[in-house]
Amino acid sequence: MEQGTTVGRRRRYCGQSCRQRAYERRSAVQRTGLPEDAVVLSDGEITALLDRLFQVRCAAEDVVTAAEDGAGAEVLRRMAHELAHTARELERIR
Repeated sequence: MEQGTTVGRRRRYCGQSCRQRAYERRSAVQRTGLPEDAVVLSDGEITALLDRLFQVRCAAEDVVTAAEDGAGAEVLRRMAHELAHTARELERIR
């Protein structure tokens, strides 16, 4: 036999602790009736997410107001870059 070959099924979990976490997750999903792909956030995480969404909305409203007030292209470009940066930061929920 070649070295490094194994017999049987490939391992599904890297170890017992990962297997236990998977079991706990499946059990919690069954108990709560949540969909399998549900994401559960703590109150603090939800608050932080809402704060970031508020920042994005305010930045977008600022761009609209500046455009309506006749702001120059350079000012609008800078504001658009700031809005894009804020939106990218929002994507980092992890």
